[in-house]
Amino acid sequence: MSISPTYNEALAVQLDRAINNKTKPLGSLGVLEVLARQIGLIQNTRDIAIKQPAILVFAADHGVVAEGISAYPQDVTWQMVENFLAGGAAINVFAAQNNCALRVIDAGVNHDFGPRDGLTDRKLAHGTRNFAQEPAMSRDLCDSALAAGAALAAELEGNVIGFGEMGIGNTTAAAALMHKLTGIPVAQCVGAGTGLSAEGILHKQRVIEAAVAKHARATEPLDVLATFGGLEIAMMAGAMLKAAELRKVLLIDGFIVNSALLVAARIQPAILDYCIFAHCSNENGHQQMLSALGAKPLLNLGLRLGEGTGCALALPLLHAAVNFLNQMATFESAQVSEKSE
Repeated sequence: MSISPTYNEALAVQLDRAINNKTKPLGSLGVLEVLARQIGLIQNTRDIAIKQPAILVFAADHGVVAEGISAYPQDVTWQMVENFLAGGAAINVFAAQNNCALRVIDAGVNHDFGPRDGLTDRKLAHGTRNFAQEPAMSRDLCDSALAAGAALAAELEGNVIGFGEMGIGNTTAAAALMHKLTGIPVAQCVGAGTGLSAEGILHKQRVIEAAVAKHARATEPLDVLATFGGLEIAMMAGAMLKAAELRKVLLIDGFIVNSALLVAARIQPAILDYCIFAHCSNENGHQQMLSALGAKPLLNLGLRLGEGTGCALALPLLHAAVNFLNQMATFESAQVSEKSE
């Protein structure tokens, strides 16, 4: 798939003129003005809109949990999927609060749910292999996950897609991806995840460092993804790439979601034009990951939950950006005097 850069000089001038002609001092709506302009360039129109926003939550398990890198057992992945389906998780609350559709995808959970209302079954395996011992996935499996994610993004009718995840062990996979794709030292990529102690974080760091040394030949983005990633991360990356190709707004959540974007951006750098970064999480390394992507997050609330919660909380800011551009009066229509020269 091919992603086009969003910049269009004639449209950018038109958007800037429309933004600056609203009844306010120049630049006084700050980041909302930047958002309105970006959404206009993504949608290739001055008449911007938020239509049927949805958050996709991808769930999968990771073989590397066998190395003792998580504070929680692997069963928590499927138990939290059950919580999503029952409407009891934070993402359910925040998505409903903001009239945002929520879709839960089984990308590779180590549990058989059977047919369930509200669950999209795209299970490709019962989790990945332990990347401390062998590559997490074959390239064929990784490619299948990318394709499945792309198909999911193509199915959605709306023009805003938020990305979330659930998977015990996935901060370890994300930290390994971050290190391999940015060159940032492993110690600066590793954090507490679901709540590791200082000793647990150090163990996690050592597991990743040993795995990186073992799989030193993996250097190309898709080889790195297959070697260290998760099925939910790969499926997210595929969905992101397709969503950008379709000129949808990509609303990016926290550390794990950003690791999927790192892969996607190494494949198609223009994808970053389509990304709105919801927040900077409290997971160690996320700020540096954002910096590596040249990203400026909308919020900094100390979150480190995942699930797409940051996306749901940031969504009202997108609505505000669209609404001010579409509904605010101009100096001329309101008969308000403009700034004196």
